[in-house]
Amino acid sequence: MRRTMVIVRLLLLVSSLVLSASRRVPSSSSSSSHSSGNIDWWCNLTPHPGTCKYYLGQSNQQHTTIMKHKTELRRMLVKSALEEATMMQKEAHGLDQNLIKTKNHEAVHGDCLKLYDDTIFHLKRTLECLNNNNCSAVDAQTWLSTALTNIQTCQTGAQELSVQDFKVPSKNTNVTEMVRNSLAINLDFVKMMKQQPHANRTLPEAEEQETEEDFPSWFSGHERKLLQSGSSAIKAHVVVAKDGSGNFKTVQEALNAAAKRTVKTSRFVIYVTKGVYKENIEVEKNNDNVMLFGDGMRNTIITGSRSSQDGYTTYSSATAGIDGLHFIARDITFQNTAGPRKGQAVALRSASDLSVFYKCGIVGYQDTLMAHAQRQFYRQCYIYGTVDFIFGNAAVVFQNCHIFARKPLDGQANTITAQGRGDPFQNTGISIHKSVIKAAPDLVPVLDKVQTFLGRPWQQNARVVVMRTYLDSLISPLGWDEWNGSDFAKDTLYFGEYENSGPASDTSKRVKWPGFHVISNPKEASQFTVTSLLAGRTWLPTTSVPFSSGL
Repeated sequence: MRRTMVIVRLLLLVSSLVLSASRRVPSSSSSSSHSSGNIDWWCNLTPHPGTCKYYLGQSNQQHTTIMKHKTELRRMLVKSALEEATMMQKEAHGLDQNLIKTKNHEAVHGDCLKLYDDTIFHLKRTLECLNNNNCSAVDAQTWLSTALTNIQTCQTGAQELSVQDFKVPSKNTNVTEMVRNSLAINLDFVKMMKQQPHANRTLPEAEEQETEEDFPSWFSGHERKLLQSGSSAIKAHVVVAKDGSGNFKTVQEALNAAAKRTVKTSRFVIYVTKGVYKENIEVEKNNDNVMLFGDGMRNTIITGSRSSQDGYTTYSSATAGIDGLHFIARDITFQNTAGPRKGQAVALRSASDLSVFYKCGIVGYQDTLMAHAQRQFYRQCYIYGTVDFIFGNAAVVFQNCHIFARKPLDGQANTITAQGRGDPFQNTGISIHKSVIKAAPDLVPVLDKVQTFLGRPWQQNARVVVMRTYLDSLISPLGWDEWNGSDFAKDTLYFGEYENSGPASDTSKRVKWPGFHVISNPKEASQFTVTSLLAGRTWLPTTSVPFSSGL
């Protein structure tokens, strides 16, 4: 009897273990019914399981395959997102022209067509990466983040121009949720990659010494020379000169010539001579490896005056819109002269991945610099503005830059940053590092009448850190501002300050929000350096990035 009871208990224990294991790991059965359960199990790991089950279930009806690893789930999520995004784009292109009633409708529709096209571009790029294993998980997270940002930017434009009846494609929500699911699952691979021994290797002491002319080393030796040499030493492929002495009289003509190249894997250098170029320029997404350099930020100026008050979305108001990969700008100014009364008026909009802006001026008032998406690095730049004048959803580091708040409209406050991270799984944020924040000359006489803040949360998961930066007396003791006087995002944002200096660096009177952090731990601050925020250990050779330690 005792022996029988022991056997029964053993059988019950084995049954329990099997049941427990089946809950932890999907079944490897090849039957259709088990296939459905398999997909349900995996989809329950995502933030939008219902959308996941619907689309992956449809896909799996043809192939009754069993997913055995998260890599398969990730690939299927991105594939489904791409298929839905393609249908969304077709629906937008097929929109009844009678629904485009006004110039505002036309402006928003034009933006969205471009942004949907860019979304497909980045989803295709991600899927190719996953299929061929020719990029890192961090690359995939960057491109997925960009795809999501593009869709959100389309929606924002409709709100800005009060086009309440703008026809949003029926697939919009589905694509958004599938990209969010992809971001959530891919983040696990990003974490695994960072846990690998080589990813945490400490740099030798000699490599941590920073000199004035060090650059992120995704640049080749040739490109470093382009950034470090004097203008006269740089050999340009084409020259832009207003007086007709060069190859072209306008910058856009030179960019169009660069776009016609059959092979765009090598650097195409455009020299823009001294002058004020009144034009709006675009570097399209397939126009890669372009470099613009001028005769200094005081001498070579590209300027426009588009604004939201004149019927442009913030996105399309940009004097310069940069999308091509690996863009470089040096010794040049991008300017928007619309003025403070015209509202949103962008001088520079960039979504160029692995791009650098060196010794550039970026000058405007509200929304001066739209760091829209992907990985960007700004070094020794001068940035001027008033309201939300560094904004967007890129992973961006400003290092050794001078940031100047200008005089806003009466009754307005200045906000230096407005970060647009809308999803907690996006690997984006703004880092201001070893820089200077001061009042522009026109603000100095009215400093006692104008409040200036380091930033405010544009989106739910906004992320901004100011590190080892000089904060002059213009910054309010509170440091950070609410979004339109509300409690929006105060518990979901991440605003941080680390070892800043200057009259306004005292944090004792800063806001008491759950999401605000006075950072004391160097390890926490290091998450916002060139190496970490720009995923440097995945694509920056550590031997030639002396600031990879970040601090």
